Amino acid sequence: MLIEDEGLLIAVLNSAPVVDGLPTEQLDSEAGAALVNRFGGAGTGAEFQHLHQVRDALQSMIRGEPEAVERLAAAIDKTALLPEVTHEGIHWVLDAPADKLLAARVVLAWSRVMQELPGRLRACANTECNLFLLDHSRPGTAKWCSMSTCGNRMKVRAHAQRLRELE
Repeated sequence: MLIEDEGLLIAVLNSAPVVDGLPTEQLDSEAGAALVNRFGGAGTGAEFQHLHQVRDALQSMIRGEPEAVERLAAAIDKTALLPEVTHEGIHWVLDAPADKLLAARVVLAWSRVMQELPGRLRACANTECNLFLLDHSRPGTAKWCSMSTCGNRMKVRAHAQRLRELE
């Protein structure tokens, strides 16, 4: 799998973080424009709309919401992988309307991660967080999007809870 598209997948999934307890939307800001630019998008309104649809459907899929399958299928309608035969073998080319191309790459990256790293793409275990992680650790037991933020917060909460139970 292309590492770049794995980065695209995580960047899009994590484009709606919770900041100071409030959900935010980064796709509609300078951060979203920078994301699209970094991964070769055009930055059109339609492109952002498709990225929103794909992000929301994938977040629901990862969280186990079955109705997201239809939403994801609709989001990648009119996209296809076409074979291109070369002297080195077959090279697959993504064919999609220009405004759906980046969103289709996100979906392909998600599909590859699900096949190559099953169970490693997950939501952060901190229920107050809206970020996702792709666990590349050897044991595959990572729980938090960031140990320094969510991991420490959750451990402090668990410790405080244990102390309260002892009182």
